[in-house]
Amino acid sequence: MSDLAATQDLESRLEQYRRELTGYCYRMLGSAFEAEDAVQDTMVRAWRNFEKFEGRSSLRSWLYRIATNVCLDMLHASNRRARPMDLTAATPVAQAQLTSRPEITWLEPVPDGRVLPSSADPAETAVERETIRLAFVAALQHLPPKQRAVLILREVLAWKASEVAELLGTTVASVNSALQRARATLAESDPASTDSADPLDDEQQKLLERYVSAFEGYDMKALTALLHEDATMSMPPYDLWLRGHDDIVGWMLGVGEVCRGSKLLPTVANGSPAFAHYHPAEDGDGFTPWALIVLEIRDGMIGGMDFFLDTKRWFPLFDLPTRLDKDGA
Repeated sequence: MSDLAATQDLESRLEQYRRELTGYCYRMLGSAFEAEDAVQDTMVRAWRNFEKFEGRSSLRSWLYRIATNVCLDMLHASNRRARPMDLTAATPVAQAQLTSRPEITWLEPVPDGRVLPSSADPAETAVERETIRLAFVAALQHLPPKQRAVLILREVLAWKASEVAELLGTTVASVNSALQRARATLAESDPASTDSADPLDDEQQKLLERYVSAFEGYDMKALTALLHEDATMSMPPYDLWLRGHDDIVGWMLGVGEVCRGSKLLPTVANGSPAFAHYHPAEDGDGFTPWALIVLEIRDGMIGGMDFFLDTKRWFPLFDLPTRLDKDGA
């Protein structure tokens, strides 16, 4: 095989693992951009050191070992990422103030297509989706880095304890102990499960259609009819978050009144239904990006609305239009 053919063959072999490695690194780091950086670093290290790869393990296991080390190094250098509800108590709308925190503070949304490998097994697909939900990834951030790696490898990716021990250079007993502690911590965080949405069933589709109609029509009575009584609303990079119909409506009809007349474009994020939220353009010509909305559906109703406002980062990542015309197209 020529040098060029060998290079292309190695590139192809490495690239087939990029998406699942990105999903692993995203769960570890809580950041879509940091996950992609970590995977790129992993690929570069694998390329440079491939001659040292002696085939004692599979190429996939070797790449996961490199990716784990990259993530552990990155986690030593930064604080864990969080959601607003991890940092402050819910604020009554009458006391609401918008206080921004740095980007590094926040758990980030991620497009499903960047992190979910295609699988013919519906059960595997369901686990993959459930474990990139915002609430689950936020709960993972409470774990020490090595416990986080153990839990993801064992519970999400279904690796054997012996395989994880080999990857981390430790013992099976140590892996089992770390998993037990990680499970206990995760149980305390209690990330509530959400309704499966792959694909959306008829009732879920109708729920989302009603949500779009209520939001675009700015009909608060219709909107709250779709929300759980304890539904939450957050708006990173602000640390403010709201809970319950009264405070959410109070916000929407107060400071949030600027969103009246908006348009929503459907997308998906973190295994959940999501919308690109476009605001009436200041020049009166069409609509411009305002937020990426990620919804949480529980028991047939909406339990959470996360508005990610840094659209200059999110809309390109999700391949969303930078403007809609006056008809919303």
